[in-house]
Amino acid sequence: MKSTKLASRYAKALFEFAQQDNQIEQVYNDLVIVKSVIKENNILKAVIESPIIFPDKKNAIFSSVFSEKISKITYGFLSLIIKKRREPALITICDEYTALYNKLHNIKVAYIITAVPMSREVADELKRLLEQDTHATIQLEEFVDPNIIGGLIGMIDGYLFDASILSSIKRLRDEFSQNIYQAAF
Repeated sequence: MKSTKLASRYAKALFEFAQQDNQIEQVYNDLVIVKSVIKENNILKAVIESPIIFPDKKNAIFSSVFSEKISKITYGFLSLIIKKRREPALITICDEYTALYNKLHNIKVAYIITAVPMSREVADELKRLLEQDTHATIQLEEFVDPNIIGGLIGMIDGYLFDASILSSIKRLRDEFSQNIYQAAF
């Protein structure tokens, strides 16, 4: 809870600063790069989360990795995060900034779970239907879980819809487990 509140404050400050300089898009793209590099590189992630490594050393590492790839605003922000020893919350800060960016651009993320990967045509049609229903741009995050047997489970804006075969079977099992038959004699 505390780290989310902290990350939200840092992300909001960065967003407002980027908005003043008309750099919202650039900072968003930079944070996407930073987040993907950290998630793909376990050593860098361990360095970031280590309380033993001094901020100067972390700053030098960040400089060698990111200084040529991201804007000065984002790099300055990363340096500040490291100086203040808030780098373990960096991924959460990136997520919070993305949420602010999505809200500004009316983008909603739809998390979809299916038993097998969706074809591109089905995914595009689902995206179109969700965009029509929500009046927003939809970004699909697809996950595969063979345990749901078929159908799909989706979540968008905290609203969960479950059209999986597994949940249908469970509902039928619950209905059949209740004996509603009473002898008439």
